[in-house]
Amino acid sequence: MILAGLPTAHLLVLEITPAGRAALYLPRLEVGQGLTTAIAMLVADELDARLTDVDVPLSDSRPELLFNQLTGGSNSVRALYDPVRAAAAAARARLVTAAARRWNVPAGDLRTADSAVLAPDGRRLGFGELAADAAAVIVPAVPGTPKPADRRRLVGRPTGRIDARDIVTGRVKYAGDLRIPGAVPTVVARPTTVNGTLKSLDAAVARAMPGVLAVVQIPTGVAVLAETFDQALKARDALRTTWNPGPAADLSTADVRSRLRAAHAPFLLPPLLTPYLDGEFDFAFVNHAPMEVLTAVADVRPNRAELWFAAQSPIIAQQTIAAELGLPQDAVTVHVVRGGGSFGRRLFFDAALEAAQVSKAAGRPVKLMWTRNDDMRHGRMRPASHHRIRATYGLGQVLSWEHRAATVRTDLSHGLGEALTGAGFNLSVAGISLAQAFFLLTEKNPYNVGIPTQLLAELSLPLHTGSWRSVYSGMVRVADEIMMDELARRMGQDEVAFRRARLRDAAGRAVLDTVAKAGGWGRPMPAGQAQGVGYHDENGARAAYLVELDATDRANPRVTRAVVAADVGQVINPRGLEAQLTGALVDGISVILQAGNHLDNGAFREGSYADFHYARQRHTPPSVEIHLMPPSGSPGGAGELGVPAASAAVANAYARATGTSPRSFPISF
Repeated sequence: MILAGLPTAHLLVLEITPAGRAALYLPRLEVGQGLTTAIAMLVADELDARLTDVDVPLSDSRPELLFNQLTGGSNSVRALYDPVRAAAAAARARLVTAAARRWNVPAGDLRTADSAVLAPDGRRLGFGELAADAAAVIVPAVPGTPKPADRRRLVGRPTGRIDARDIVTGRVKYAGDLRIPGAVPTVVARPTTVNGTLKSLDAAVARAMPGVLAVVQIPTGVAVLAETFDQALKARDALRTTWNPGPAADLSTADVRSRLRAAHAPFLLPPLLTPYLDGEFDFAFVNHAPMEVLTAVADVRPNRAELWFAAQSPIIAQQTIAAELGLPQDAVTVHVVRGGGSFGRRLFFDAALEAAQVSKAAGRPVKLMWTRNDDMRHGRMRPASHHRIRATYGLGQVLSWEHRAATVRTDLSHGLGEALTGAGFNLSVAGISLAQAFFLLTEKNPYNVGIPTQLLAELSLPLHTGSWRSVYSGMVRVADEIMMDELARRMGQDEVAFRRARLRDAAGRAVLDTVAKAGGWGRPMPAGQAQGVGYHDENGARAAYLVELDATDRANPRVTRAVVAADVGQVINPRGLEAQLTGALVDGISVILQAGNHLDNGAFREGSYADFHYARQRHTPPSVEIHLMPPSGSPGGAGELGVPAASAAVANAYARATGTSPRSFPISF
């Protein structure tokens, strides 16, 4: 993704306003991951601006950026690190040059600090006073190169979010908060099964209800427009509808699991008398369940359209919506609005497409909201999967490692395919699917385990899937890590020592050593309690988790303590990284112990947080300790890093605490 974005990576917009504020227009989506704060820190450091003087608004869709406006794959900081610093350094050089010309002094004698250029004699010009002159500078009189690490003030220092106060006081605007003139509340009545179709509709009662403005049929259901959302929801419930069953109406969870098991390629036969260990693992469908439900505002006119929503892939959204409306792409404006969580969900723009369809049909602007039930039952899911692993061993060594993964096909049609092609991967020549390419590029076993092989078998089902935080790694690597524990015990070795002896790089061993020492690995635990460990590396970063789990109440196991160690290269904001790693821990607790989605005859059973059992505060450990390795080099990716390691640590702790070998996740499913 970074390679594909290189040709346009430096097409950033950095504005110094007359008021002295620096605004870096971010070609990514902020969904709570703290990206805007990290970017503001980079800008402030290179400009020598006060952090409080830096703004990071989100860019509208910019088709000229091609593959460089896709938020995902833990690549935002990695991709933007050099371009943002270069832009800010270039701006600083022009500001210094403008001040030198105004004062008629050598530019080399000037310095910058606190959003101003300073002269040796004490004179001071704020950046805002110099902005117009600096914009006219063609060739700066001082180098516009980023600072070396030892001259940075902010990068690497724990920093609170620049938008924290605005978030908790309600000043931050999400799509549902926008007041677009004329946009009326809109909700959609949906089929009883996934991808069902409308058979009959009687809207007479609904149309007569107070506040109802219109009832509009769209491909995915029936939209109700009203003066308030309460009125729209009540009228939606008053619609008299019957639905044709969707194409997956004959499928339930057990059917999917059976088909996944049948999709595997067979194992190679091990050499005669070679000992081996087999493991099979099931992972359920998992909803993204971001706190903010999908919401989009659309204003469609005969010759143009304007939309506001949280978009991880705004260029693809703009192209798709334009095609749906029969408009040229440049007649559709997509305003990217911050989102309240995503975890991959906002790579898809279902609500925005529906809002555009409704607005066109109704001839007026709309603010369309999906309810929690809408997204839980008709939204995107992490695909269910089944894994078979066989490890052969002998004479104290692991000889081979075969991993067969079978998953419901992951929909990756949100721009990743174009990015891979842009980076030089010719999938048609290779004869592999986009999902196969993604799998092969992202999945690897970090240990020396003899001859490793990994294969993906995809099961094409008419269900809505999507990338869920860490995509394949959240299942593949978890299964691998469970097998590492079991193989270590089979071979009579300590689980941490077994991993350490086989990790391929020193940085990985250092992370594992840190978490084992800090967590007191191997200390005696009461009956029904145990420690578990998990390790993962990807996107130039490494993480290890050690958790302690209390399973004395087998029906309600709880993680009581967690110790985390991570090496992500250059850390921009340690506080933000700690938040990412903590969030990954909560994800791991959830998907291993309690959170999953059941499919019943083509309909997903869970409809809200009431029955989709994501971890609450009472399920999370009172003690979480995070150790960050010394910064070095360039940043690695951290957004998805922790999920596989955290999940594996929870699974392994549960197995050791209960003396069982869990094979289906979540365990309480």
